[in-house]
Amino acid sequence: MGAITGKQFIDRINQLKSNIWIDGKQINEKLSEHPAFKGIIKSKASLYDLQHDPVLSEKLTFTEFNDKIGLSFLQPKTIEDLFKRRNMFEIWAKNTNGMMGRSPDYMNTVVMAFASSASYLNSKENCFPKNITALYQRAMKDDLSFTHTFITPQVNRSQLMWVNSKEPISAKVVEKNDQGIIIKGARLLATQGGLTDEVLVYSAGGVYDLDSAYAFSIPSDTEGLKFICRQSFVGGESTFNFPLSSRFEEMDTLLVFDYVLVPWERVFFYDNIEVANTFILQSSFHSNAFHQVITRQIVKTEFILGLAELLVNAINIGEYLHIKNKLSEIVMGLETMKALLQKAENEAALDDSGFMRPNLLPLQVASNIFPKIYPRFCEIIQIIGASGIITLPTEEDFNSEIRGDLDQYLQGACCNAVDRVKIFRLAWELTMSSFGTRQTQYERYFFGDPVRLSGSLYNSFVKEPYVARVKEFLEIDD
Repeated sequence: MGAITGKQFIDRINQLKSNIWIDGKQINEKLSEHPAFKGIIKSKASLYDLQHDPVLSEKLTFTEFNDKIGLSFLQPKTIEDLFKRRNMFEIWAKNTNGMMGRSPDYMNTVVMAFASSASYLNSKENCFPKNITALYQRAMKDDLSFTHTFITPQVNRSQLMWVNSKEPISAKVVEKNDQGIIIKGARLLATQGGLTDEVLVYSAGGVYDLDSAYAFSIPSDTEGLKFICRQSFVGGESTFNFPLSSRFEEMDTLLVFDYVLVPWERVFFYDNIEVANTFILQSSFHSNAFHQVITRQIVKTEFILGLAELLVNAINIGEYLHIKNKLSEIVMGLETMKALLQKAENEAALDDSGFMRPNLLPLQVASNIFPKIYPRFCEIIQIIGASGIITLPTEEDFNSEIRGDLDQYLQGACCNAVDRVKIFRLAWELTMSSFGTRQTQYERYFFGDPVRLSGSLYNSFVKEPYVARVKEFLEIDD
């Protein structure tokens, strides 16, 4: 099959019988027709259609199995391969303006990275590297879509936490038999949960007991698996009123495993605490995942800069130095992220498995910077827009008898009232709506706790040469 079309993606998702709950009701209708999901499914379908665009196909696919395969599955062996992958990420990200954190290329990259590092599991107890490779092969051939869950419920985050519950809260292996392992409990935070072909489950880091040391991938409609959705942030179907949430609202879900059987052929490892805590670090996961994410975040920053400039022009405030200062912050953030991404690519090196990894250090720096600057960018948009972001009529208002008043009093310095309101409604939904504030929180915690991220950066950074230079200057002996 190879690279699928948007229609094939929609048809496949509609045929799933995933157990999805929202607002206390189980969904029984086609997912592509449900108000909470139709926008995001349509947007994802448009990405798959780009793979068959005569102009873009060569940039979005590569040839494998005598077929066209989505390029985000490509295992990079040269720096040029990394450039190809980044170009593909950019094309898809520009199609969503960076608003889709779980566009399919992210999880395709994760599956590719795991498969590229599967040899790390060779000869380790209770590990099945061939199953990871088999998943990767199947994902390429069928252009599968994935969500994932790496974290556990926030019941008690104190350092001295002790779970006192008769039933598992965090999903655990409660039984093993000839068919596979059986999982009971819950996990967070599957974005687009239930809206993908499969869900990748991994106990990543901080694992202390054998029952929690596992990894596998199963179909989203596996018996006993339930997706519980948060409240939908889709404001409505109107792209005038809700230019972002109508298209890019990604549902986040709690996964409940009610004695879910995971067949042995789908298990990557189990009962191995060491592997659970080290595989994700030793694999090319972080290098490749950061590469995709930073590319998307750059595109998102470009979009924010464009919006900020439109706001400035709409109300003619570009002459003020404090406005130039604020927009310069966005420019500096954008160029910093670009430089770090290019440094990571230019300093890439082959790993022990013969695959090219971007230099992780610049990507770590970028991943520590963006959670800090993105909320500031949103604040800048709010400050520039001021009260104009609050006084916003709807599409229905412009189609009513008060249209004349709106045209007269809401026009901009260089645009008519309709266009000015479109710009300001976009600013509102990006920074002040439920959709927008979720985006801010999402970017803050995309790769986890920012404090732990900075701690990891500090621990991994080689500081000895700089210390040695100062000690030499001061004539301090070791």
